[in-house]
Amino acid sequence: MLKNKNIVLGVTGGIAVYKAVDVVSRLKKLNANIDVIMTDSASKFVTPLTFQSMSQNHVTVDMFKEPVNWDIEHISLAKKADIFLIVPATANVIGKVANGIADDMLTTTIMATKAKVIFAPAMNTQMYLNPIFKNNMKVLQELDYEFISPEEGRLACGDIGPGKLADPEYIVKYVIDHFNKKKDLEGKKVLITAGPTIEAFDPVRYISNHSSGKMGYSIAEEAKNRGANVTLISGPTKLLKPVGINIINVTSTEEMYEETIKYFKSTDILIKAAAPSDYKPISYNKNKIKKSEGSMHIELTRNPDILEKCGEIKDSQIIIGFAAETENIEEYAINKMENKNLDMIVANNIAEEGAGFKGDTNKVIIFNNSGKKKEYPLMSKKNLAKIILDNIK
Repeated sequence: MLKNKNIVLGVTGGIAVYKAVDVVSRLKKLNANIDVIMTDSASKFVTPLTFQSMSQNHVTVDMFKEPVNWDIEHISLAKKADIFLIVPATANVIGKVANGIADDMLTTTIMATKAKVIFAPAMNTQMYLNPIFKNNMKVLQELDYEFISPEEGRLACGDIGPGKLADPEYIVKYVIDHFNKKKDLEGKKVLITAGPTIEAFDPVRYISNHSSGKMGYSIAEEAKNRGANVTLISGPTKLLKPVGINIINVTSTEEMYEETIKYFKSTDILIKAAAPSDYKPISYNKNKIKKSEGSMHIELTRNPDILEKCGEIKDSQIIIGFAAETENIEEYAINKMENKNLDMIVANNIAEEGAGFKGDTNKVIIFNNSGKKKEYPLMSKKNLAKIILDNIK
C-alpha cells in the first residue's frame, strides 16, 4: 500500500516514544521505506537500535557523528522524504520549528525538506493548552504544516485531558490518506454547524449542553481535505480553529439559525452536527439575578428549528442531521429524518460509554432516506468523519 514511499520519521523525547516503534512497524508492514531521526532525548527512552531493527535502516541521532556515507546527511534525508512525520512531537520541537531554530539533526532536516511535514503532538495537558504552544502550532498550520490532534485521556503524569498521542493505527491511516487523498468533494460548497449554543438569562448564567464541537470540526477538516469549499458555523468551543476553512462564530441558537439560512441557499451539502439549545429564556435580566429563599422559575420559549427550516426551503441541497438520543434511538432518528426532510441522519446513544458528548470517539447508526441503515462500531470521530462523507458521496 505504501510501496516505494519514503517516510522520514522524527522521534522526540517523550514517554510516548514507545508508540513510535509501533508506528514504524505498521508502516514497514505496508512496504514503506522508513528513515528514523531521533533527538538525543528520545534515545534516553528507546534506543536507536530498536528503531534500526524495526526500520531496517540506519538511525540518525548525532549531527556531528562520522557519517555512514559521504552525503550531507540532513540534506539527503530532506530530499529523500516523500513525507516527514514527527511522532511524538514535543512542545519543544514544535516551538523550535515555529521559530526557525535548527540546532540538531531533526530540526535541521525539517527546515531543509520540501516534503509535507506532519506533527503528532504528545505532551502534558497544561503544556498542550498553553497559549504559547497554541500560537506556535497556529504559526506552523498557517505555513501548511499539518497536525494529528492528540487524544484525551489519562496521561503518564496522571493528568486527565488532551495531550495523549494519537493512536498509532490512526497515525498510519493518516499517512495512507495523505498518499491516497480523495478529492471527491472538489468544487462543492459544504456548510457545517458544530458545537453547542448558549442562551443567557442574566450576565452570569446561561442554558447550554455538553457538546464539544469535535464531530463537526472533524467533518469540516475532512471535507476540506477532500477539496470542498467549507464554511463552519461554530458555537462556543475550546477547539483549535482549523486552517483553510471559513469559520463563522456564533453564540445563540438564533444567531446560528440566521447564519445557516444565510449560507444555505448557495450550499451543496449541509451537515448539521451542532447541538443548539431547543429553548431560550423569554426574558433576559441585565443584572445578575440574586439568590433568594425558595425555588426560582425561568420561563422558556422555543428556539427556531434550523433543520426543519432548511428542510422546508431546500432545493437540490443534500441535508444531513444528527440525532443524539438516550432511548428509542432508531425510532426517533427515522422520525426526525422524515419530519425534517433530511437525506441522511447519524444517530447515537449518548448514554453509551464512548458515544456521548465531549469525547474523541463515537458509535453510530447511519440511516438514509432510501431506507438503508448501517451500524458502525466505536471509533474516533476523525475516522467517523471519513465514513460520513463516504456515505454522502
